[in-house]
Amino acid sequence: MDYEAILKEIQEEIKPYLEQGKVADYIPALGRVNPNQFAMSLQLFDGTTFGVGDVDTKFSIQSISKVFTFTLALDLYEKTLHERVGIEPSGNPFNSLVQLEYEKGIPRNPFINAGAIVVTDMLVSGYHDKTFERIVDFIRNVSDNRALSHDKEVADSEAAYGYRNMSLINMMKSFGNIQNDIADVMAVYFQQCSISMSAHELSRAMLFLANHGVDPITQKRYISASQAKKLSSLMLTCGHYDASGDFAFKVGLPGKSGVGGGIVAIVPNLMSLCVWSPRLNARGNSLAGTKALELFTTKTELSIF
Repeated sequence: MDYEAILKEIQEEIKPYLEQGKVADYIPALGRVNPNQFAMSLQLFDGTTFGVGDVDTKFSIQSISKVFTFTLALDLYEKTLHERVGIEPSGNPFNSLVQLEYEKGIPRNPFINAGAIVVTDMLVSGYHDKTFERIVDFIRNVSDNRALSHDKEVADSEAAYGYRNMSLINMMKSFGNIQNDIADVMAVYFQQCSISMSAHELSRAMLFLANHGVDPITQKRYISASQAKKLSSLMLTCGHYDASGDFAFKVGLPGKSGVGGGIVAIVPNLMSLCVWSPRLNARGNSLAGTKALELFTTKTELSIF
């Protein structure tokens, strides 16, 4: 299949969508990003990479980091994880307080903010003051890039304006579902969301999930096939907040979005992908990025369905 030609076609066809949507300006550092950028990168198992647009431009991965932190938590707490965070779609905005209170501080899934904060709390229990270093080190390993780091300006911006996230963790603390100091947990959470990566780096980083937990290039196993299956299924059902059903309907791949405008996706047994465009739709997902992935699975017929 001529992936290069297909990506170039998509790059042309999504141009009208690049001016639609709105950047995540409730985080001031993200609001200053050039909104008209676009990148799409795919990585095959043999190491071949295809890309169009700004594939080497770094951006804030935001909630895509939840895939990596949940991977680490699965490895540490697989048998008890379900006691503190669920596996069902939320059907509500990613930062909803209403559902969390109704369900007594147990988040619906690890990909909404409350669920990711619980996961971070569990990692702090396991890794203590080395938690963020362990998270970054893991992402460096799966992306095969030791130079990755976070953007301190974005982390500070999130901390300064993260009122809703602070409300979430305080509510969960009141229900006994946060075990560590709130300030320690949120410092790690804001840092992990502010990790900067390019579309090319993110597509490489997701390759192990497309291959049942084993990096097909280095042959290193990061998680078991069973754990990879659980993670991929959650990406399909919960990876796009309250638009997860719409994404599964239109794109048909396990994926995870972030409000920095990135979306990662996998085609099991074949490839991993990343698209990036900063303008978001009303559900907090990249507008042009979602359309690009829909075009990709339509043109290639590579949906899992």
